[in-house]
Amino acid sequence: MKHQMKKTGHASHWRKTQQEDIQLLRMGESPREHEHVTLSQLEPERRLQPPPLYQLPLPTQDPSETQQQTQLQYVLQLSEHQHQTKPVWMNGRRLLLLLLAFSVCVAILGLTYYILQNFQSRSNNKATTEGPCVSLACQWASDRLAMSADPFTQPCDYFLFTCGSDRYTSKSRGVQRGKTIPGHPQDQKVTVASLQERDQSKEHGLRDNDTLDRRTTLLQYLTEMLESADRPGSTAVQKARQFYLSCLDTKSMETAGAEPFLALIQKLGGWAVSGQWNQTDFNSTLSMLMKDYATFPFFSLRVGRDPNEITRETAKRYIQIDQPDLLIPIEWNNKTQKSQAKTQTLRPFLASCQRYLALLGSPPSSSLIHVGAFISLSSELAVAAAPLHHRLSKGQLYQRMTIKELQSRAPAIDWLRCLQAAFYPLPLIDDDLVLLHNLPYIEQMSHIIGKWLNMHELRTSGPLHTYMIFHLLHTLMPALDSRFSETANNLSVALGYSERVAPRWEQCVLETERGFDLVLRDLLRERTENRKVEEVVQNIFSSFKAKLHEFRWKDQNSLQFIMKKVQSLIPKLWTTNHISSAAELDPLFSKVSVGTNNFFSSYVQLLSLWQRRRTKLLTEQTNPADILSVTSLLLGNELLFPMGMFVPPFFHPAYPRAMNYGVIGFLIAKDILHLLLPDINSQSETVRAVGECVWAHYLSVTQKAGQAGAFSLSAAQQQEVWVQYSALQIALQAYSQTLKEQPGDTSLSGLSQTRLFLTSFTQVNCDSDPYRQFMPLEPSFLVTVICAKSDLCPTKLQCHNRTEQYTLKTC
Repeated sequence: MKHQMKKTGHASHWRKTQQEDIQLLRMGESPREHEHVTLSQLEPERRLQPPPLYQLPLPTQDPSETQQQTQLQYVLQLSEHQHQTKPVWMNGRRLLLLLLAFSVCVAILGLTYYILQNFQSRSNNKATTEGPCVSLACQWASDRLAMSADPFTQPCDYFLFTCGSDRYTSKSRGVQRGKTIPGHPQDQKVTVASLQERDQSKEHGLRDNDTLDRRTTLLQYLTEMLESADRPGSTAVQKARQFYLSCLDTKSMETAGAEPFLALIQKLGGWAVSGQWNQTDFNSTLSMLMKDYATFPFFSLRVGRDPNEITRETAKRYIQIDQPDLLIPIEWNNKTQKSQAKTQTLRPFLASCQRYLALLGSPPSSSLIHVGAFISLSSELAVAAAPLHHRLSKGQLYQRMTIKELQSRAPAIDWLRCLQAAFYPLPLIDDDLVLLHNLPYIEQMSHIIGKWLNMHELRTSGPLHTYMIFHLLHTLMPALDSRFSETANNLSVALGYSERVAPRWEQCVLETERGFDLVLRDLLRERTENRKVEEVVQNIFSSFKAKLHEFRWKDQNSLQFIMKKVQSLIPKLWTTNHISSAAELDPLFSKVSVGTNNFFSSYVQLLSLWQRRRTKLLTEQTNPADILSVTSLLLGNELLFPMGMFVPPFFHPAYPRAMNYGVIGFLIAKDILHLLLPDINSQSETVRAVGECVWAHYLSVTQKAGQAGAFSLSAAQQQEVWVQYSALQIALQAYSQTLKEQPGDTSLSGLSQTRLFLTSFTQVNCDSDPYRQFMPLEPSFLVTVICAKSDLCPTKLQCHNRTEQYTLKTC
């Protein structure tokens, strides 16, 4: 009897197992399939197989056929197991068991037919969502991937390339990598020749396909919009495009030479350099330069809020007055706590000023007198200027006073008259408030101007007027022939500055945005898929919040402090709710006449547009979106992501999600971590620990582990390594979550989902941001750190040429 009960128990257990498997088949899952495991749940001691969503069939294999074969094999195994089970005892119940077995077989066959039909339908639907992406955007992206080096074929060569070294051609990948380790004796810098070669390629319309610099990419995208002829657009759009094209027409500018500027000088009353000057009133000339030509020789103007007014909704915008950008090179003396002109730069600066006057037709015999007066006046004003850190320490920023009070402190300037001109047609009065950022400079500047106005022997030479004309020349230099810009560049070289000179197409985009920002803003918004952008932003932010719980915090209060701050943030796309129509934009630009062969005239009108833009900014209550912004920012409790981030090749609504999350998802996560880094770093031990862990991986590949102490990271480098490594994890987790919620994704170049994600990430390389200098290794190397202890990666990234292998922990 006991023996019979034991066998009955075995049969009951077998039937229960069979029913569970059949239930799994009804749900469309493989029997005993592994549950999905995210990257953060992988334990170093427990090596699980990759989740099913990463186990895609080979490109040549039909996914539906594979799944059907698996289901049929399992059903046949069940049937075979059932037929092979022979009873060991015979009694009156044998007939009943045979009937029951026959009924089970019929049920299994019926269920199999239903499952196969249902699975066929589901597989067909799945194949349509997991097929290759064939849009034009994807074809372009696929071609771009094909021209780039594959990081998974030679990981040791590819991933050892550091930020700042020679990365401008795909041919260099795998050649120079590993030679720019910080502190390494073989450290090499970028050669001047490589930089010049890159700039020349861009000057001829070629784009740098190996480095995705956010700002350059946005400017290239705006260029394509301005050069596009597929849609004529409104009158305002046509004027913006004509302005850009006329800016590119350097031949016309070379033909015109200095004549347009000389004609403008005569309109302003002439000047003493040419011997023809009608001694115009100082404040009349100054107010005209501020109103019509956006030129501020003696002080600068901007519009902004007072940070002391915390409530953002009610914060008012103020006119803010600061020291100007002086043309003469100056330096700060820590001993005297004063600025001064650099004595070693006076000779090349004098030569450049003389060259400008020669280009404007001034004879050498008389130019030296005017240049000497200009340098003398500039040197006096330089003494009153001070760097930002000094003004901060002295509390000289955001000093509030009325225009009337300012007039009494700096009487040489007719402040109400000049400010009314700069913000025409706003009805400013003496009681309006302004904010000062260096009141001692403003007072000293007024004293200097008054002194020069009262020098009777200099009245006929007009040094103050000449000083203003020199500043006007620098304002209009982008619209003059190349001899003027070459003179400015030669001075920069003589002063030891090595700043990159932007190519002409880039300068023209920036100048076009300066006057036609409203037009470009709406063009950019029309091409941005807001719904998909907001979806990516929200998913990355959710993954970031989940990641916070994995960090090691000092105590529970630390986590609660960070979570409270994070929960108060509102992530959103930084744009305007109102889309301007042609009926609204066209009247704004109705007075602008853009010619195809007279860029100087168009540029002067652009400066007038800029004045109106500044005036409108003073009265607006909302924060206008900056079209040239490419990184997220915190404004109150709003976490804003500008539209300029979401342009190809970083993002496109037609791309596979793996590609979008591998690039823009990583950049969004990196920006969020940078914004909240001070709070997280002060409350968590994870930043330092992860930075050191990733660096240990890097050293294990680049040199012997015993030499790890020789190349330690600074605190800033540890933080940047942690930021980028965590950002990659957050983006990958966010993408994995989208696959759970929306199964299926299109493919590109035959790559699996994970490989496309990681390959897309490697295309970002060293993103250009203020923290780039602190990244001690190639960000692509972070892929090897993730793949070292995870089965999520499509292939093992091992260095076969390394004789020593080190066992490293998961970071």
